[in-house]
This record gives sequence, C-alpha cells and structure tokens, in this order.
Amino acid sequence: MSETHHDAIRTYYQTLFSAWGRQYWWPAQSRFEVIVGAFLTQNTAWTNVEKALSNLRKARVLTMYGIRRTPLPELETLIRPSGYFRQKAKRLTNFVSFLDDRYGGSLTRMFARPTEALRDELLALNGVGPETADSILLYAGNHPVFVVDAYTRRILERHRVIAGSTSYEEIRLLFEAALAETNEPKSNVAPIASAGPPGSCHSPSRVSMAERTALVQIFNEMHGLIVGVGKTYCLKSQPRCEQCPLQKFLPVPK
Repeated sequence: MSETHHDAIRTYYQTLFSAWGRQYWWPAQSRFEVIVGAFLTQNTAWTNVEKALSNLRKARVLTMYGIRRTPLPELETLIRPSGYFRQKAKRLTNFVSFLDDRYGGSLTRMFARPTEALRDELLALNGVGPETADSILLYAGNHPVFVVDAYTRRILERHRVIAGSTSYEEIRLLFEAALAETNEPKSNVAPIASAGPPGSCHSPSRVSMAERTALVQIFNEMHGLIVGVGKTYCLKSQPRCEQCPLQKFLPVPK
C-alpha cells in the first residue's frame, strides 16, 4: 500500500475521532468476558450477543470456572440468542481447555506471549479466524493488532482505498502501518459521553477504561469508530453518505 493510502486512513481516524470521541470498546467487565463476546459475535449482531452474555451472567457462569463446570447442553441453551449456539458452545469449551492445558488457566500467562506467536496459537484453534483472534489480542490482551471486520472492508472499497481482492492481512497491515504514525487527536465532544452514532458508542466499562499503550488505544478507537460508520451510514444497501463524516472523502464519480 502507498503512502497515499496511509494518509487516507490517518485522515479518516482524525475526522471520526474529532467528531465522535472515545467509543469505549470493548464493553465488558473482565478480559474473559471480552473473549466470550469475541466468540459469540461471530455471524451475528451485537444485540444478540448481549442477550447471551446476560444469560451467562444471570446463571453466574461468565467466568472460566463457570464455562468449565457447565454441561455443554446447558451452555448451548444459555448462549442460544447468539445463534450457531452448538458450534459456539463447543468453541468456548475448547478455548478454556486450551488455556488450561497450555497456560494453566492463566490469561496473564497467555497474554505475556509475543503477539505473533500467540496469534498463531489462537488461529490454530477450531473456529478461530483472524477477526476473532485479533479481537481477543487487542481488546482482552492489549496487544497492538488491528481488527478488520466487514464494515472496514466495505468502507475502504467504497472509498477506493482497497480492491475487492485485498486480503484480511493486507488490510490489517495497512491500518497498523498508517496508525503507528499518528497521535490521538483532540475530540470535539465531552469525555465519557455517548457521542458516536447510535449503536456504536458504549458506556464506559472496566475493560474499556483499562490502561493501555497509546498505539493499542488508537487501534481500539479506530475499530469502534469504523463500526459506527458501518452500522449507521455505510449500510450494505442504501448507504447514507450525505450524513456521514467521511462523505467528503468519497471519490468523485467519473
């Protein structure tokens, strides 16, 4: 990717952050809750994930010990609102087994691993793709990796920053290289306020307010801001470009 592409990413970040401020991702009270959410959000909307997390919380099993001791059929019932509940229940139990076998059940030991080595281990697990692995690394482990989702690809394709054939890894590395050269800009909105578009900004939580490096915080914010654009303006059909803060950067039609 060229320096022009890097400049575009930095400009998008500065524009969105200045307009909406902090997004308070990931909305969770513990690192393990982030990991559970990363599995549950596969192929479903976050509103469905929240229902499943609420069920786990009410049943007092939203912990490693809780997942470990919950029979698979019961776990499937609890996370049913998230869809694909049988697959996801199995993936959650597999992750806990991996954590127990490899790291003695310690997230601290696991996240102490070098980023690329741990990423390879996560990707080797059944049902863990790049987006899930990177969500776990960034939001639960505070590792400097950028999370690429469908919104990211859609926005960049429409702005002609990438082509449809661009791979996940190419997009991830583009963001990481571009944002490594920027600083968090000033926001025009008050701190700890839901300033983003509906459905993107969350209320501050223990995880979203945790201390992290400047680069990890920037990756964190950019992903949340992109979700705001994708869910509110850059819709799959009938996009609302006129109201979007990034509208002025759209290429002029020939």
